[in-house]
Amino acid sequence: MSAVVVFSTFARREVAAEVARALVEERLAACVSLAPGVTSIYRWNDAIEESDEVLAIIKTTADRLDALRARLVALHPYELPEVIALPVAGGHAPYLAWIDAQTR
Repeated sequence: MSAVVVFSTFARREVAAEVARALVEERLAACVSLAPGVTSIYRWNDAIEESDEVLAIIKTTADRLDALRARLVALHPYELPEVIALPVAGGHAPYLAWIDAQTR
C-alpha cells in the first residue's frame, strides 16, 4: 500500500465538491478535503494573474493515481488543471490502510 496526496485547485467550491464526490464514488479517491480561501498568483497568457480558489486535497493510492489523474482532468473545468501528486512518506498506519481499502 502506497498512499499519494494529489492537489488541484478550482474557481468555485460547488464545482470542486462535484468533482470530489465523483472521485470518491468511483473509488479513485478515499477522501477529498476542500480548503476554501486559497489565493493563487501565477503567470497565464504572459500576464500575472491572481485568483481566489478552492484547494482540493485528494487522498488516494499510487496504483489508482493514473486513473484518478485522467478522471480529474476530464471533469475539471480549467483549460489546464493543476494535478500535482506527492507520495506520502509516513503517516498513521490505520488511516493509510483505510485509504487503501476505500480505493479498491
